[in-house]
Amino acid sequence: MLQQQLTSLLAQTDIALTEKQQQQLVQYVELLDKWNKAYNLTSVRLPEEMMIKHIMDSLVVAPHLKGKHYIDVGTGPGLPGIVLAIALPDTQFILLDSLGKRVRFLMQVKHALGLENVTPVQSRVEEYQPSVKLDGVLSRAFASLQDMVDWCAHLIDHSGKFIALKGVFPSEELDSLPKGIKFDEKISLEVPELDAQRHLIILSKD
Repeated sequence: MLQQQLTSLLAQTDIALTEKQQQQLVQYVELLDKWNKAYNLTSVRLPEEMMIKHIMDSLVVAPHLKGKHYIDVGTGPGLPGIVLAIALPDTQFILLDSLGKRVRFLMQVKHALGLENVTPVQSRVEEYQPSVKLDGVLSRAFASLQDMVDWCAHLIDHSGKFIALKGVFPSEELDSLPKGIKFDEKISLEVPELDAQRHLIILSKD
C-alpha cells in the first residue's frame, strides 16, 4: 500500500526516483512507524500521513540543493535529512540532534537502509564544529529564522546558505533579520495532497 501511495504521489511531481530509492523511503516510513510507538518520534501516527507530511514535504526540497555537504539541524527522526539523503545519494548529510533516542533511531535507519552519505551526530548545535566546509544549514525545526541564524551562524562561511523549510511565507521574520544576514530567495513548494502552504527560505551572510 505504501509503495502504491508513493508511486502515485511522485507522479504528481517532477521528481524521478529509482526503484531502490522508493523502497528505501517506504522502509524508512515503516521504521519510523515501528519506533514511533515506543519512542514518540513524531506526532504523525499513520504511515499514510507520514508519506505526505514527512516524506513528500521533505522530498520537494531535493531539486533545490546544489551543494555536496549539508547539515540538518534539529533533524528529529531525520526530517528532512534522511529523505534528502535517499534522494541525493552523492550529497553528504550530517544529521544533528541533541536527543539520544533520536540519534539511535537515525543510526538504525542508516544501517538498515545502507545510507553511506548520512552521519548522525548527538550534539547541541551551538557546541558542534563541522570537520568539513558546509554548503548549507537545513532546518524545518526552528521556530524562527532569527533563532536559526543565531544558533547556526558558526556552521557556514559567506559562501554557505541557511535553508529553512517554512509553512506560510514568514514576512515578519524576514523584516527582522539580524544585521549581517541577507535574504537571498524564496521558493514556493508544492507538496502533493497537502493542503497547506510551503516555502523554502534561503539566507546568507552579508
